[in-house]
Amino acid sequence: MFGALGNEARLRIVRLLLSAHPEGMVVGDIQGELGITGSTLSHHLEKLKNEGLLTVERQGTFLWYRANTEVLQELLGFLYAECCTRNKAVRPESIVRLCK
Repeated sequence: MFGALGNEARLRIVRLLLSAHPEGMVVGDIQGELGITGSTLSHHLEKLKNEGLLTVERQGTFLWYRANTEVLQELLGFLYAECCTRNKAVRPESIVRLCK
């Protein structure tokens, strides 16, 4: 998952889909918003879907992509636990302050 999110284009896709949550977006709208060519976008969407970071649903001829917020919450929970509760590298109160 970290590898998938480590790519700038894929991170932009996830951010865009989070902003469109919970409705999601169709491929053409994602492409129009981010200016990524069709084949490249398809590759990035497939990688994010395979990592569980996105869900896809076919509605007629359209593919609707959505950020998988459950998986993203688990990923954030993992990071929080590793950084803030296990080794105290980051103070938990500083994370809470950032989220407000």
